[in-house]
Amino acid sequence: MKIEGRVWTFGDNIDTDVIIPAIYLVTTDMGELGKHCMEGVDATFAEKVGPGDIIVAGKNFGCGSSREHAPMAIKGAGISCVIAEGFARIFFRNAFNMGLAIFECPGVFQGVQEGDRVSVNQDTGEITDHTNGKRFLANPIPPFMQELIEAGGLMAYILNKRQA
Repeated sequence: MKIEGRVWTFGDNIDTDVIIPAIYLVTTDMGELGKHCMEGVDATFAEKVGPGDIIVAGKNFGCGSSREHAPMAIKGAGISCVIAEGFARIFFRNAFNMGLAIFECPGVFQGVQEGDRVSVNQDTGEITDHTNGKRFLANPIPPFMQELIEAGGLMAYILNKRQA
């Protein structure tokens, strides 16, 4: 599967409190959470982002408190995937559980600019910046994790398997 979108960049140590501030943790509605995505670092992000856009970040993306709301807010804002130099361990797992595709790719943050058009091959991990022609290689998403993403997350995956 191929993902393509416009890039939004964020640096190192983007924690879950800036991805979705704690005041909004009273809901699990992805659309509502998406309206406040990245509000802690860019109050206008949710107004600017478009469906299918991609976040590219530095190291330790998703650090901080363990909250499923962070990947839910990202998905709710319309982001198709997050590519980062590295992810906090709990965010990594929560992202797949919520059906958000993420890719770990050293060197990507310095290699792309905000606004670039980027595509990601989920099967191979190949990332292409169509604006500047650069290519990167991320760890591909294993088949089972791709099934979680396609189902919309772990709970949807389990429900689908139970009904089958």
